[in-house]
Amino acid sequence: MSYAMLYDVPADEEMYRQVNKAIGDKKPEGLVVHLVLQAESGLRHIGVWDSQQDWQRFHDERLEPAVHAVLTAAGFTEMPPGPRVQEFRLVDVWIGA
Repeated sequence: MSYAMLYDVPADEEMYRQVNKAIGDKKPEGLVVHLVLQAESGLRHIGVWDSQQDWQRFHDERLEPAVHAVLTAAGFTEMPPGPRVQEFRLVDVWIGA
C-alpha cells in the first residue's frame, strides 16, 4: 500500500543541499515522489513511497546518517529530536512526463 507523509525541519536550503549530497544520487527504493518546499519554520518535505517500510528503510539507512553527519560537521554535539511526521491516506499521484 502506498504511503504519503510530510514533515517540517528548521533548516535552510544550504543545509538541505549538504544532507542531499551526503545521501547520494542513488534513487531510494520505493520512492514515488519527493518535494521540498519553503515553509515558515524552514523546509517542508512531502513524500510518496510505495510503502511505509520503504520510507523507514531509507530513513534509517540513508537519511539519518546523512543528517547526523551534516549536523556534527556544523558543530552540533547533540542531535535534535526528529521532526513530527504526518501521515496521509494517499488517493492518487500524477507525475508529469
